[in-house]
Amino acid sequence: MPLSRRNFLTATSSLAAAAVWSSRAVVAKQNVKLPDQPFQLGVASGDPSPDGFVIWTRLTPKPIEGGGMPQEAVEVAWQVAEDEAMKRVVAKGTTVATPQWGHSVHVEVQGLKPDRWYWYQFKAAGDTSPIGRSRTMPPLDAMPAAIRFAFASCQHWEGGWFTAYDHMAKENLDLVIHLGDYIYEDKGKDQGFRTHVGPKLTTIDDYRNRHAQYKTDPLLQAAHAAFPWLVTWDDHELEDNCAGEISGKGTPHGAFMQLRATAYKVYYEHMPLRRSSLPDGPLMQLYRRIAFGRLAEFDVLDTRQYRSDQPCGDGTKPPCGGELAPEATLLGDKQEKWLLDGLARSAATWNVLAQQVMMARVDQTPGEKESYSMDQWPGYEMNRRRILKFFAERRIANPIVIAGDIHSNWANDLLINFDDLDGRAVAT
Repeated sequence: MPLSRRNFLTATSSLAAAAVWSSRAVVAKQNVKLPDQPFQLGVASGDPSPDGFVIWTRLTPKPIEGGGMPQEAVEVAWQVAEDEAMKRVVAKGTTVATPQWGHSVHVEVQGLKPDRWYWYQFKAAGDTSPIGRSRTMPPLDAMPAAIRFAFASCQHWEGGWFTAYDHMAKENLDLVIHLGDYIYEDKGKDQGFRTHVGPKLTTIDDYRNRHAQYKTDPLLQAAHAAFPWLVTWDDHELEDNCAGEISGKGTPHGAFMQLRATAYKVYYEHMPLRRSSLPDGPLMQLYRRIAFGRLAEFDVLDTRQYRSDQPCGDGTKPPCGGELAPEATLLGDKQEKWLLDGLARSAATWNVLAQQVMMARVDQTPGEKESYSMDQWPGYEMNRRRILKFFAERRIANPIVIAGDIHSNWANDLLINFDDLDGRAVAT
């Protein structure tokens, strides 16, 4: 089980920074001998603010063989510079990579100048990481001329090559958003383009090896190293079509919650996330808000951890009445209130909901019969209408909903009532 938030300390450096390690006495080795270079998963950054961002790496000389690290803490040095050659260093420090957290490193760099690019690098065990690039957000009261961002989801290792990330890394982007299904949890199958390592994920080593396998992809590494990322999960980081505390595969509750605690811990170990997202057993808060000045506000949502069970027995089904249950929720009461309160206060020109599943009510059966995905927003119709009515009634500026999950590309006008196709679109 992961340590609680109160058992973590703050590191110091030439500028303020935060790093995660145990509050118990830790003797970190500087000159540990490793079987290979430890930065085989690359580097990443995320959750940018006007004065900083998170920088991440994980030490893994044998990435898909449990990591290959000794069961001891290792000192990791880091630095941030104004130039790619790492000559004009503006922040630096050391942190500790512990076996309890898979020798992952999360440093929250603060005190940087707003709205500019920086470069960062790590050093450990006599080796140096690749150089990553990140940027700070504009000041909260600034009005930038434009923002360019990309989003991705459903990167199934066995389903194809990550060629899209090759293109993405060459774009002139300010931000990348990952909307879930960063990994897939099933055992390896030989009939794909490439094969997952290991069995269906159940243990901490299973999850670590699978995340590490994905991170070994050089095109994914390049996209992580090129831009700051905002990440959130969907179901395959844990189990297909799970709903809140309910397994999608019939796993008993206690066993499923232990599996969830394991999956959440390893997810945190592999993502450039702040300590505010540190998992506490089977709980981990990923919903959060990032502003790009007054031009755009991103509400990053979690439609998986807090949802009620899918109606109609899940799947793609004709309406059964359960999809109209007023208490059914994708967000949970606390997250929904947080979202609506934030939207009501937003002064942004564009309001982007970065979330997992399709919000439009798309009839998936040709002809007169109807069927809808009960795992997506149409399975939670009253929750869907509440959000869209709020957009309309509170006149939220330019709401955009982005989604993953569906393995295809769509663009939809979002209507409060899809039975009235002449109704006014309240979002896109």
